[in-house]
Amino acid sequence: MADCGCTSDCGCAANDRSRLVRLLARLSNAHGVSGHEGEIRAIVREELAGHVDECYEDRMGNLIAVKRGDDFRVMLASHMDEIGFMVKYVEKEGFLRFAPIGGWYAPMLTGQRVVLHGTKGPLLGVLGSKPPHVMDDEERKKLLKIEEMFIDVGAENADEARALGIGPGTPVTLDRQFCSLCGDRVSGKAFDNRAGVALLVEVLRQVESPSTIYGVFTVQEEVGLKGAKVSSYALDPDCAVATDVTIPGDHPGVQLKDAPVEMGKGPVVSIADANGRGIIAHPAMLSWIRETAETNGIPVQFEVGSGGTTDASSIHLSREGVPSTVLSTPARYIHSPVEVIDLKDLEAGIRLLVTALKTRPDIPPRRPGGLA
Repeated sequence: MADCGCTSDCGCAANDRSRLVRLLARLSNAHGVSGHEGEIRAIVREELAGHVDECYEDRMGNLIAVKRGDDFRVMLASHMDEIGFMVKYVEKEGFLRFAPIGGWYAPMLTGQRVVLHGTKGPLLGVLGSKPPHVMDDEERKKLLKIEEMFIDVGAENADEARALGIGPGTPVTLDRQFCSLCGDRVSGKAFDNRAGVALLVEVLRQVESPSTIYGVFTVQEEVGLKGAKVSSYALDPDCAVATDVTIPGDHPGVQLKDAPVEMGKGPVVSIADANGRGIIAHPAMLSWIRETAETNGIPVQFEVGSGGTTDASSIHLSREGVPSTVLSTPARYIHSPVEVIDLKDLEAGIRLLVTALKTRPDIPPRRPGGLA
């Protein structure tokens, strides 16, 4: 039963919120470091069953869900992977040295619990380092580096660690659980980009469009936008929207002049990111989103970012070029174990994209006959 007391398919707002929270929690609690996204892929397949015309996995591991329309092809991309680690060496005492997969700020990792995804099933461990009690004054002044840390699974020696199914190449993720904060705000690991995945799943469940929609759940975004590159080349879309998260400037340590978006004020559309080195959004895509939001009273924010990039940076350079932009959910503390979003922003993003896809952007036509 839904929160409203209706059946699970009643379609009321309370039921939509309940379903979205359940989906987001399921995705956030699941594990899928770059290159090992299988658990997320399985969840998305299950959630979309009966809501799309086709769902298949390509050779790179991207999951592509298709809702068929006419010849105009829209690609919606959302990366499944999360940042994590990979075991690279087992010391004779049983401690594990590891390499980061994706961008980590090392000091936040001390004292974290992790899950090692070994050949004999998941195994818990903790991230250890030299205790501050035995550091000298100079050591205490320095930021701890990842290469100074290790993983302790409780093994007494290397043979015991290996017997647990752990060795070089074992993927490692953080052990954190989704939780609700005050009001509409929730916290969990990997909202970058499980928030985008949840958004895209809900869009595909709800959207009715004259266009053919390709919902592409991409792999290995955190290590080079790799899944987006191959899938956009294969699909050759007419336009694209990547769904991701972005940094708001509404908490201590960051100012609005540096990150001029806020949580609770709607999803964020990228005009440009990485100071234009990533993507400069096509004007027709921006007009399409802006007009949809204004006509339908949907809150939206626009951003010129100086930080990282998204799948759109790869997609828009595919073949002869794909007019693209990014629709992001503001998320505090990204690339940490305790990311925070506002559910109102996620819901508004779903509504904005579902509504926009009833029409199509006024983009330049393809050259008749294709490339010379």
